[in-house]
Amino acid sequence: MPKITGEIRDAQTGDTVQARVQALGPTGEPIAPADAMWKHGPGEPFFYSDGQFSIDAPRGYSQVLVERGTEFTPWRQTVEVGSGGAAGTAQSGDIALDIQLERWGDLPERGFHPGNTHIHYDDKETEPDRRLAYDSRVENLRMTAVSVLKRWDLDYATNKYPPGVLTEFTDTHHYVQSGEESRHNHDPDRPFVIGYGHVMLLNIRNIVEPISRGLLVDPFTPDYPPLSYVCDDAASQGGLVIWCHNGQGMEAPVAAALGKIHAINLFDPFWNDVEYDLWYHMLNCGIELPASTGSDWFVSSANRVYAQGEQTFDYESWSESIKQGNSFITNGPAIYFTVGDSVPGDTVGASSSGSASVKVEWQSHYAVDRVEIVVNGVVAAAHQANSASGVFEADIPIETDGWIAARVAGSARDSFNQPIWAHSSPVYIKGTGKPPASQPGSGKFFFDRIDEAVEWVSKKGKFYTDSQRREVLELHRAGQDFYRKLLK
Repeated sequence: MPKITGEIRDAQTGDTVQARVQALGPTGEPIAPADAMWKHGPGEPFFYSDGQFSIDAPRGYSQVLVERGTEFTPWRQTVEVGSGGAAGTAQSGDIALDIQLERWGDLPERGFHPGNTHIHYDDKETEPDRRLAYDSRVENLRMTAVSVLKRWDLDYATNKYPPGVLTEFTDTHHYVQSGEESRHNHDPDRPFVIGYGHVMLLNIRNIVEPISRGLLVDPFTPDYPPLSYVCDDAASQGGLVIWCHNGQGMEAPVAAALGKIHAINLFDPFWNDVEYDLWYHMLNCGIELPASTGSDWFVSSANRVYAQGEQTFDYESWSESIKQGNSFITNGPAIYFTVGDSVPGDTVGASSSGSASVKVEWQSHYAVDRVEIVVNGVVAAAHQANSASGVFEADIPIETDGWIAARVAGSARDSFNQPIWAHSSPVYIKGTGKPPASQPGSGKFFFDRIDEAVEWVSKKGKFYTDSQRREVLELHRAGQDFYRKLLK
């Protein structure tokens, strides 16, 4: 059978690089080398390549797509595979592809480095070592985090890795670690609503017990301890604590109000629509909480968080930048956002002019349709871009304390079948003497949610002792007191 062979190189350095390859035969069926490791998820499947591949291909037209993370322009070509004829012609059968991947932006030069803070391989994964070695490289990630988790008796493949840096997968350009997803879900019909939630623990040396509680273990395990205790334990190890899944879970507003978490993962379940409501409410309440993200199952999206540091990647400084909030999240586009001379994570004082000079720059492979500047949860200025790169500047009235951030979106869909988006972490504003107009409403939003949580803990939660129940109730009421003060 004729073959399609390919060699994949970084066009700038000339180095052979790992990438994911999607090859579709004449009838649209995926084709790959016999020993290929497949990457399944939304959209058509890929296989992973070390930089060279050879595929048996049927006669006719095949489409080849090669991608390496999101910072390189996807390489796409349709080739005709023949059956006989002179060597070096389409009729000879074999096709040899010289694949040069070009960067579309200058993220490394600006000191921005990508990480994925949330990955699991499930009980069906038979080669986790091989997949993990590929994932960090083909996705062009500087930081990759898998984690242990417990759901009933499912044997997740990533549970084999001990906490901390995984030296067998780590090199100068790729830092790979294992963390922990500590979680609680109680109502199977509403797993992200009734239950404390999920929290990701990175940079830990030791497993934080328990990994799960309640029905995720068995019908008799108590709904104890709360996740805030887990956050404290991880922090005592120097850990990075990130709330998962858009802030879902009863305990999220409590842990955020009490300063238990460093960042919040947005859109880490690929099946969720892009939305910001819970995060915006937290920011409106004066909680300084940077954005993070990950891809969750099997790297099933291109989601990644960029933190800024030096041109040469250093994990420790990258991790600190995540905590400080000098970061943006994206599934493709790069977004550079400043308020005057300040970058995300900074706090700026009120200007005597009553306004702030805001600049949003974007770069992308796919065209960005809309650029928005968000102040205290409300779009304060917008620009219809319809371009892959550009700059939008605006003077934004500043009348209250609060926060400013930028976001971009486009109608184009990437190869994971996701619409493209990016969002900066906020710049914070202080010194006006006035809280955001949205603060009482956001405070009431969480005050009422905690009321519901207190009701559930009081009447439906399972505990071994009355003191356990009292601890959880006192924790929630302490968080509720934070929001009570905002209602006035």
